[in-house]
Amino acid sequence: MQDTEPFRRAHISTRDFPEAKRLQMWREAYGRGIANVDIEPIGDQPFHADVTFNLLPNVSIAAGSRSPAHYRVSKELATRGKDLVAISMLRSGRASATQFGKELISGVGSASVIAPLDPSTSTMLTEGSFITLLFSLPAIARLAPHFSRAFGRPIPNNNEALRLLTRYVDILGDLDSSSDPAVARSASAHLIDLAALALGANGDYAELARQRGGTAARLTAIKSDILAALGDSELSTEAIAARHGISPRYVRKLFEQDGSSFSAFVLTERLAKAQRMLVDRRYRHLNIAQIAHESGFGDVSYFNRVFRRQFGSRPSDLREAAKCVWREQRG
Repeated sequence: MQDTEPFRRAHISTRDFPEAKRLQMWREAYGRGIANVDIEPIGDQPFHADVTFNLLPNVSIAAGSRSPAHYRVSKELATRGKDLVAISMLRSGRASATQFGKELISGVGSASVIAPLDPSTSTMLTEGSFITLLFSLPAIARLAPHFSRAFGRPIPNNNEALRLLTRYVDILGDLDSSSDPAVARSASAHLIDLAALALGANGDYAELARQRGGTAARLTAIKSDILAALGDSELSTEAIAARHGISPRYVRKLFEQDGSSFSAFVLTERLAKAQRMLVDRRYRHLNIAQIAHESGFGDVSYFNRVFRRQFGSRPSDLREAAKCVWREQRG
């Protein structure tokens, strides 16, 4: 993919095909048309698979689930490979992957690094889910010149860069596919940086990738956790730091480098959440105090003050205006 392309998303599922032809059509559409693999189901249960593709500049992400099956890249199919590096992460279930006669998976959360131009076999032994990332080889080689050393061995699930990479991919799953090319380029760069670190980038290359991608991905993950916990009035740098295995001081430093602060980010997002709830008829059964509490404010007077300072009107004014809109819509 070129680095001028926007973020794009596509989805394919065996549910899209007639039941009697699902395996046959999946072999053609996904096996030969997309992944260059031969597919052989295991057992007698109905075959099924589901994959969502997120396409960014120089990076393609495939995330999905599938029933037990062998996915084999033969010598003939391997010749169709491109200048790509594949990192495949097992999210759930039991699986095996072999290349060069070596086992590449060491359990849930680990990743295998697949050389694209050589035969390989990946087997889902049970129902399971996965994420596979395809990186432009030149983009990876710039940061991890010795990336080929990762072929033939798993990346363990305790690899910090891999864990950040996995978390970042999860967050990108919520990214709006209409995002402009600048957003897509930024996300792609962070993914490449993290992949290079997971593949063993060292020296100046590693420092560059760590400062760029590692820092950005960690801050993105922290912000995602904060947004999920806005209603917790006890939310603190200590709690977030403990969840991410870093110090509270480092959490504060990340926000400072971003031109903000932990407390300012939390306050802004709590106010935004309260504003959304006040005008959303799904929350019309909640009064102002309840909405303040749901947004993480323990003191309603303080909530009213900071809300008016932020939006120029009282929460009660916004709620009354919303009620008028609701009546008009109903009416």
